[in-house]
Amino acid sequence: MATPADFSRVFDVVGYQLQKHPQQHAVNIWRNGKWIRFSVSEIERRSDCVACWLIQQEIKEGARIAVVPRSGSPEWLMVELGIQKAGLTVVPIHASASIDETTFILNETEAVLCISADTGLYYKISSLALKSRLIGNYHLQPDAAGYLPAFNYKPTAEITEQLSWRKKQVSAESLCAILYTSGTAGNQKGVMLTHKNMVSSIKSILPLMPVKPGSRVLSFLPVSHVFERTTCFAYLALGVEIYFSQSRETLAQDFLRARPHLFTSVPKALERMYAILQEQAMHKNPVIRWVIRKALRLGEHYDVVKRQNLFYHFRLVLARLLVYNKWKRALGGSVRFIIVGAAALRPNIARLFSASGILTLSGYGMTETSPYISVNRVEPGMNKFGTVGIAVPGVQLRIHEPDEHGEGEICVQGPNVMAGYYRREDLTREVLINGWLHTGDVGKLEDGRFLVITGRKKEIFKTTTGLYISPSQLENHFTASPFISQCMIIGFNRPYVSALIVPHFGLLKAWCEEHGIHWTAPAYMVHNIKILQKIQDEIDRLNEPLENYKRVRRFVLADSEWTAESGELTASYKLIRDKLLNKYAKEIEKMYQEPGRKEN
Repeated sequence: MATPADFSRVFDVVGYQLQKHPQQHAVNIWRNGKWIRFSVSEIERRSDCVACWLIQQEIKEGARIAVVPRSGSPEWLMVELGIQKAGLTVVPIHASASIDETTFILNETEAVLCISADTGLYYKISSLALKSRLIGNYHLQPDAAGYLPAFNYKPTAEITEQLSWRKKQVSAESLCAILYTSGTAGNQKGVMLTHKNMVSSIKSILPLMPVKPGSRVLSFLPVSHVFERTTCFAYLALGVEIYFSQSRETLAQDFLRARPHLFTSVPKALERMYAILQEQAMHKNPVIRWVIRKALRLGEHYDVVKRQNLFYHFRLVLARLLVYNKWKRALGGSVRFIIVGAAALRPNIARLFSASGILTLSGYGMTETSPYISVNRVEPGMNKFGTVGIAVPGVQLRIHEPDEHGEGEICVQGPNVMAGYYRREDLTREVLINGWLHTGDVGKLEDGRFLVITGRKKEIFKTTTGLYISPSQLENHFTASPFISQCMIIGFNRPYVSALIVPHFGLLKAWCEEHGIHWTAPAYMVHNIKILQKIQDEIDRLNEPLENYKRVRRFVLADSEWTAESGELTASYKLIRDKLLNKYAKEIEKMYQEPGRKEN
């Protein structure tokens, strides 16, 4: 059982913070023109109300409660903690999940209650009620029918006593959450995480977080994703002030209002910020254009370890004064650190952010590991660009059956590793072997400790020439071009490598204006001869350092971004390859039927 100086269950982090860092502004959100603030004691009280309300609904211990959040909020945090305190299991569902995916999760888990972020999601769930076992459906949008009435519920002495008893029944081994991961193949699997799994992951990053009690952090990622969920609980344990973003549309204003010292991000968000700088580098004023381009090139060669000469430092100071500081001010002006997870971040972007004075720490994890596996650190010699860092405390890494380059499947062991896949013992046996989780990711260790992800085992394919290709490695390589926003590499059982490419339309438009090319809708511009030649030039440049068999010979331009909402990306922004292959099947066949570039 947890003591005031420690915690063994996720909901104990609130009591732990009350003892260690009783924050008055523990959780904050901007509403109706002002900050709405909640102290840690208020979070404790209201989450107890939620737990008592759930017990009053006669929901039995161990029952599953579905939640469909968007980004985080104080109410989400109280609901999550209340569900746990009542001895129930949380089943998060991504807001972007399709009707079929949502129905599958509700039915497989036999969820009895669903709580959504807003009325839009509430009505989506209502349409599925007859196809599931739901006995209740609520949302967290005040002043609308269906609003959850639990936050100010006044329990009887009997219900309060039942809550006390239920809390005692929850152990470290109790199931805390079932999180569904669709993967890049689209097959849904429910990852069972116990309180022990989650708490071990929370504790593993507490000493690594470069913040202290009273520091400000901004949370804007979907909390249906394990990365942001675990991190928010770690924030509570650390005693920092959590500022939740209202929505994607208000994110820029939320940065300015919260002025965070740290935030977590996925690569896509940083890539968008990087793209804004690239667009600014197309400025009509030649002096401004020259200054921004010089600053970009300087930052992309920044090295946090390597000693730079005095001339480089002089130029870096100028770049910060003239370019980077404007960027930092757009993030509130106080940001010092970013922790990046969920997918690979291009090293040049990590270098650029770090050059601006915002140290960018790439990490690696997965739902099955609650999620933290490795992360770069702030200490000298503990951060290496192009890697996902060093294993977090308590987690062991090994490379299974490494090849001559030291590459092999990444395997993980530790208390953070899941209990298994819900109702899928067959899949559990495939990945949990002799106490080690076989991640399916391929990687290697640099300098014996820095982990590098080089691909996904199931995605590596062989061309008809008999040579192996890791598509994700090449995709990251080609998206290094500022004109290429997204890329999917093709070549399985094909004579050469080709690519589906989503251009960066904002930058292309600025480029067209600079070169006197009339701009119309993207659907037309992707067929423009001059734009096709510009992308070809970018591909030729990036092909240059590659071995012949890895070079992209042909490509197709897509006229819209691939998103999770459109079903082409997972919730963690990874490509769903089968869907993209089907969507562009005709274009792909055409690439291989028409005479192409000389094959090697």
